[in-house]
Amino acid sequence: MEAIVLAGGLGTRLATRLSGIPKAMAPVGGRPFLEILLEQAKRAGCARALLSVGYLHEVIEEHFGPEFEGMQLEYVVEETPLGTGGAIRRALEAANTEFVLALNGDTFLDADYRAMLRFHADERATFTVAVTHQPDIARYGGVVVRGGRVVGFEEKGRSGPGWISAGAYVLPREMEWPAALGEKFSFEKDFLAREIGGLGVAAFEVDGFFLDIGVPEDLDRAQQELAGR
Repeated sequence: MEAIVLAGGLGTRLATRLSGIPKAMAPVGGRPFLEILLEQAKRAGCARALLSVGYLHEVIEEHFGPEFEGMQLEYVVEETPLGTGGAIRRALEAANTEFVLALNGDTFLDADYRAMLRFHADERATFTVAVTHQPDIARYGGVVVRGGRVVGFEEKGRSGPGWISAGAYVLPREMEWPAALGEKFSFEKDFLAREIGGLGVAAFEVDGFFLDIGVPEDLDRAQQELAGR
């Protein structure tokens, strides 16, 4: 099994905290946030990780080099930002395994990704999205789950409890992409939300701790919540 980690984010809202490093390298508990995600990928059984990088990618490559704790690393460099969808599509071209575990480089989910991979195989779904229930979905947008399948998405802004995408997916290497998509696009907004009716996407429900480090207050929260992980 292989993993893709989307680590090309600019971290605009964290500019005062990052001091010339990419968002995925934000220090959490004395080490880069990306290390926590790579450890999760390794525990899931991934022998190789494709790091989708762009902004200040040299910082990431210099820190990690060709491997992390025995897991091979390969860097897929975006010369210009491709969005989450374009980045995933580019990285999948470098994948070798039939399915890959894809993780957002700015979110943490306390999930058993080995169990997610087994779930995906058992469900025989096109691909699988990890979802988690939150008391207020306004910041994230909602995911409509019915009968173990993702059947729709809700725009950001609606307050109240609900399911959200937790930024973790099991995807086929041979993904079929609509011809209308450009080179740069959002994986969830431009692809999933528009094509969901015909995709057969399984929902892997996770009740573990979830955190998005994209805003300063949650990066501060990560120092306490993720210390020692």
